[in-house]
Amino acid sequence: MAEGGSQAEPVLRVEGLRVDLAGPGGRVLDGVSLSVRAGECLAVVGESGAGKSVLARSLLGLTQTDPAWRVSADRFELAGRDARRLSRRAWRGLRGGTVSLVLQDALQSLDPLRTIEAEVGEALAIRGVRGRARRSAVIAALEAAGLPDAAARLGQRSGELSGGMRQRALIASALVTSPRLLVADEPTAALDPTTAARVLRLFAEVRDRGAAVVLITHELASAARVADRIAVLDGGRIAEAGPIGQVFTAPRHPRTRALIAAMPRGPKPRAEVGTGAGSQAAGAAAAGSQAPGPVLLALRGAARRYGAPGGGTAGLHGVELELRRGEAVGVVGASGAGKSTLARLLVGAERPDEGAVERADPPPRVRLIPQDPLASFDPRWRVERILAASIPRSRRSSRSSGAGAPPFAPVPAPTPAELLAQVGLGDELLRRRPASLSGGQRQRIAIARALAAAPQLLVCDEPVSALDMSTQAGILALLREVQRSRGLTLVFISHDLAAVRSVCERLVVLHDGRVVETGETERVLANPREAITRELIASSPGVAGYPGIEIGYAAPEASR
Repeated sequence: MAEGGSQAEPVLRVEGLRVDLAGPGGRVLDGVSLSVRAGECLAVVGESGAGKSVLARSLLGLTQTDPAWRVSADRFELAGRDARRLSRRAWRGLRGGTVSLVLQDALQSLDPLRTIEAEVGEALAIRGVRGRARRSAVIAALEAAGLPDAAARLGQRSGELSGGMRQRALIASALVTSPRLLVADEPTAALDPTTAARVLRLFAEVRDRGAAVVLITHELASAARVADRIAVLDGGRIAEAGPIGQVFTAPRHPRTRALIAAMPRGPKPRAEVGTGAGSQAAGAAAAGSQAPGPVLLALRGAARRYGAPGGGTAGLHGVELELRRGEAVGVVGASGAGKSTLARLLVGAERPDEGAVERADPPPRVRLIPQDPLASFDPRWRVERILAASIPRSRRSSRSSGAGAPPFAPVPAPTPAELLAQVGLGDELLRRRPASLSGGQRQRIAIARALAAAPQLLVCDEPVSALDMSTQAGILALLREVQRSRGLTLVFISHDLAAVRSVCERLVVLHDGRVVETGETERVLANPREAITRELIASSPGVAGYPGIEIGYAAPEASR
């Protein structure tokens, strides 16, 4: 943690900030007060809809200069200036200079047609910096952001970089003008634990170099790693604020306590975790699951390659994996490990270039729950139509087969309202369109859509990565209930080890397209054999230690 920052005048001081959406939207922020000093990191946490992203935009003057918003404040000082009196032109001069913003999705934020040099150097070009001076500043910013071989990256485009490298390039574009205030809006939400840990370390270094940092996130454990103070946003108001250790160890507000309670906890002590078959059976029983049944689907030496200029890029290499009826299997790995390729093979969206995908007879019904359900819904359709269209014709006309029926016999088809009830939603949502729903509601509807086909195998691809902690907890509980009550085979693909642990009895670790470690989840987390597994665990707040919250930065110094 930074020292001495508390003695300086705040770089940012906001008191009584009120932000209203014009028209029927109503008030989004109601009397928000916060401050952050040079050399200090303030984390702002809260659930979806709490107002976090609107706060981030307001700190950059983006709501103040947008006619769709009405903004007022009792006090709003930025770098010694009264921000309430700034014109649009004055705000443009501050953004990218005095204050910079880092967004969540670097792939969308960076122009795929421009080089990294042009993207990172844009703020300098606007300020008249040209030629060698700009190139040197861009290289220095990329190096400060921890991008390896910075000079060699100047001519590359964002699509040629890994997810972690893209995020570092985006951070470099915010750092290139040496801003006094850096605002980061969910900068690690889409990153694997190792990459996220490195990005958090970078924010800690930026703070230690004297900048003020506002980290806006729904990941409380990440906030604990890097922040000096924390503010909990609830319904557009600050529910609680204080030093990070104090708030986590003695939370006063019910919302803070609920957010902390929703966090997945660390693994069981090593003394409670065995390594033999008996411990696996005990672990499955403790999880409330029956012993897995026959093999539903298996990958036999599966390999997948993708074409690329100058040769092919391997997605998977010789993967051997069996999925049995009734088991829950977690698949984890860093960005580029092959997790999404594996998901596409399992659901039949792609075929392996080598090896085979073997299916039981009759073949199991397989459904996918995507990371971003909004992108998979037709935005013109109402929820009722989305669900009705997902019920196969064979189910719409089926009747119960009674006792002694084959294991995959058709069962009576539910109505859209019944599907909503199965995932804890009311039928009042049937007339709504996807864009009007919360993230948690959309994810539950995606689960309901998958259940419409009565699947035997459910593949979940990063289903909770974009959700706040409380909503994550609800979705994880729903998946556990669905899997256990229906005897489904569940494949849970995620970069969140704590979430995987809460759902899955068996764990598969992918690295560079290969299965490098597999076994009973508690055994793998407590006694990992492979270096990549140990790195993933060490980089995962809430998994590496107890009670699941680690105050202060402790991520390993891994190679970038």
